[in-house]
Amino acid sequence: MPGGNLRANSRHSPANNSWEAVQSKTFTKWVNARLSEQSLGPLEDICKDFSDGTALIHLLEIIGDASLGRFNHSPRMRIQKVENVNLALDFIRSRKINLTNIGAEDIVDSNRKLILGMIWIIILRFTIEDISQEGLSAMDGLLLWCQRKTAPYEEVSVQDFSYSWQDGLAFCALIHRHRPDLLDYNALNKRDFRGNMALAFDVAERYLGIPRLLDVEDVCDVAKPDERSVMTYVAQYFHAFSSLSKAETAGRRLGKFADVMQSVFDMQHDYDARVSRLIAAVRAQQKEWSHTTFEAVYAKARQQSDAFNKYKATLKRSWTHEKIELDTLLGNIQTKRVTYNLAPFVPRAGLTPQDLETVWNELAAAEVRHRKTINQYIRQSRDALQKRYGVEANGIQSVLNSIAHALAALCGELDDQLATVKSLISKARPLGAALKRLSDLEALCAEANIDEHDYTVYSVSDLEYDTEMTMKALEKKALFIENQSAVRNMTNLTPAQLEEFESTFRYFDRDGSNLLSDSEFRAALDSLGHSFSDDEFALLYEQLACGEDMITFEVYIRFLVELTEDQTTPEQLLQSFRVIAGDKEYVTHEDLRLSDLSPSSITYLLKDMPVSDVAKHGYDYLAYLRKVFQR
Repeated sequence: MPGGNLRANSRHSPANNSWEAVQSKTFTKWVNARLSEQSLGPLEDICKDFSDGTALIHLLEIIGDASLGRFNHSPRMRIQKVENVNLALDFIRSRKINLTNIGAEDIVDSNRKLILGMIWIIILRFTIEDISQEGLSAMDGLLLWCQRKTAPYEEVSVQDFSYSWQDGLAFCALIHRHRPDLLDYNALNKRDFRGNMALAFDVAERYLGIPRLLDVEDVCDVAKPDERSVMTYVAQYFHAFSSLSKAETAGRRLGKFADVMQSVFDMQHDYDARVSRLIAAVRAQQKEWSHTTFEAVYAKARQQSDAFNKYKATLKRSWTHEKIELDTLLGNIQTKRVTYNLAPFVPRAGLTPQDLETVWNELAAAEVRHRKTINQYIRQSRDALQKRYGVEANGIQSVLNSIAHALAALCGELDDQLATVKSLISKARPLGAALKRLSDLEALCAEANIDEHDYTVYSVSDLEYDTEMTMKALEKKALFIENQSAVRNMTNLTPAQLEEFESTFRYFDRDGSNLLSDSEFRAALDSLGHSFSDDEFALLYEQLACGEDMITFEVYIRFLVELTEDQTTPEQLLQSFRVIAGDKEYVTHEDLRLSDLSPSSITYLLKDMPVSDVAKHGYDYLAYLRKVFQR
């Protein structure tokens, strides 16, 4: 119970009495906030304005929610003021608040310390004492509430109502915990004590209706904030958020009841509408089936079968699910109406569970009739489909047999053989379209569950493989004949050389395209013992490829023929000089001597070649060749 020796309680401050100024300001603001509830004018200083007792009586009537009776509203004499104050003190004591060592004269004489002690006891009784948290009440309960609410915030540690509040973060945390929409706690500058404090005070006053009982300097700029002032202000947060919670709870309860009642009527309307739609959809489907026409054509019969299967897997299942949902919905409606003592729900005529069950049975009978008709036309069309497949497959095999016989019997001149092979290729090309048709027929047969064919033994995979092998054999045969035609006039090379060149080409022609890439061509030349530097090969490949990406067999053979036979072309002689000179721009006597040239040939060349400008004992073979070939 609040109370005690006010004269003893007033001696808790440092010698400078700065706490009195803070408490006077804080308690005055608290009193003004209560008086404003009855539109009473604000006080400037409670210690002076309480002296005639009128303001104190108004305060007690507001916070005590009771009338103190008749009193002197405009006291002029001291005795009138004392009577007013005694009326107020008697009311305080009637609420079992123990006041000792304070009398009416102390208040009339504006004893600041005693008045502040009295106001603190009033605040404890009417603002803080009713706070309860986990078995703790009043100040301990308020402290525990603050600790619980700020626990998730690492920077906040509320241990008291003094130092723990100086950085402003505890106030911001309380606001953010209950109304995160009002401030962004994570964006706060945790070192800006005054800024955080000012933000919390402003938000609390503007959006939560919590009066600004403290100023920033009352908390931030003092060695130790006044506990009673801070506690008084923090208590406003507790009550503000508690009121908010109570209002939300009451509104939630009323809203829940209204929602339940509204849902009952919504469910009934939903039931009627959904049953009506389901019955209409079922009858429309039965009407559509009754007007369906059938043909003994497998594709159409299959299409009708697929449409019925799709109906069973989609639409019918959705109807079944809807029917179960409607049964459940009707049960839920009746259960809710019983819960709230309402009369049972009776669906409109034509929408009752019995009406829906009748329509459902009629649908089942219509499904059986429709499925039976579809199966009859499918059986008639399956045999015709097998016959079409057999004719197509046997026709493809007949073409493949004729090509194989013609290829085996191939003979005569190369040109005639090549013409025959090309004609066979032209004959085989249409087989792709035939295989596509056969594949489509096989797909139709699979859809019709035809696993074995009565009119042929050839499957699509068999015929695709045979066709692929036949086309490869024809293409290889054509390439072989073309290559033989390319080398048959190479009379200046031995058959062994030509065979070596041709086998090398085939080895590096990995994909059988009868073409060599630059890397394949260079590898072939290296294997034949003809090596070139990177620059030489790049120039050579550019000349031979003529802007193309690949080298043909004919170009390959002709190049090797030119490379291996001896000619007196400027290019071949230049290459020979470069080899003897070791890629220098000049040749020496020693280079010529080591090249197995005859002494007479060396003498001739040294006599006829001009002396090099870049080497003392060298000879300019480039100038010599330009002179000889006039280039």
